[in-house]
Amino acid sequence: MGDVAMSVPVLRAVVKQYPEVEITVLTRGFFKSFFRDIPRVKVYTADVKGAHKGVLGLLKLAKELNEFGFYAVADLHHVLRSKILKQFLKCKRFVALDKGRKEKHLLISGEKFEPLKTTYQRYADVFQKFGFPIDLSNPIFPERVVLNNRLLKLLGHDSKKWIGIAPFAAHQSKVYPLDLMKTVVQQLTPHYKVILFGGQADREALNHFENTINLAGKLTFDEELDIISNLDVMLSMDSGNAHLAAMLGIKVVTVWGVTHPYAGFAPFNQPEENALCADRTQFPKVPTSVYGNKYPEGYEHAAGSISPETVVAKLKSLLS
Repeated sequence: MGDVAMSVPVLRAVVKQYPEVEITVLTRGFFKSFFRDIPRVKVYTADVKGAHKGVLGLLKLAKELNEFGFYAVADLHHVLRSKILKQFLKCKRFVALDKGRKEKHLLISGEKFEPLKTTYQRYADVFQKFGFPIDLSNPIFPERVVLNNRLLKLLGHDSKKWIGIAPFAAHQSKVYPLDLMKTVVQQLTPHYKVILFGGQADREALNHFENTINLAGKLTFDEELDIISNLDVMLSMDSGNAHLAAMLGIKVVTVWGVTHPYAGFAPFNQPEENALCADRTQFPKVPTSVYGNKYPEGYEHAAGSISPETVVAKLKSLLS
């Protein structure tokens, strides 16, 4: 999800800076909402678990796509499925994403500890190779969505500023310890409206956070995006929710455990100081992997080296 969300600011820049360009995004149906308000961007959904599953499914998908007669194909994913699909597409101009695997290996191996090119810039490089260089320094974002009465009733009416918190991630090694997160929430709720985000499976765990609004499993994806667009700030792990908020122009504070923003996955247009990282004096091997799926014993709770007071202070500084 995060990879798809990170493409949104780049596509906004492309169509803004090149009014003659029209883009068709091929993605899963679940992600269609990401592109709902970008002019001249259409979405074609791939049913990778059904009609477009396997090689024969990709052949069928290619036949459908070939009807459009594309000028160029930008592979922003560059995985086995997209490589196979390209073999069937009738288009002479292909450019694939350079994921920078060699540089990332040097980073996680400890041989070099320095910022790598961001994923956003890697996406932009693909379009530059087509002859469409883009400037990401002055991004545009959609207006905040006017919430419907049902959502307003769910969120309540008061003058408090809204803090979104997404406490979970795909890998436990990227999650801020829940006891520390509860301390953060306890310090915030007297002064701010705290709105919790997560999947259906997270709902029960989030019920233990007092004086908050738990949205896990209650809304459609479009409704979640509507609410995120109205936040004053989002607190997230190194996870998709950080990128959802960033693509909507919301301030984002991220908490990093065994991963690190130097790998290029920090949320778009956020100051470096908004990324709160594990203490490398205690955990010198951070980052242990790009995605958080690999780490040595004892690094499971590296994010816990960040104090709740540090998290709260950073949020308050952005809300003052």
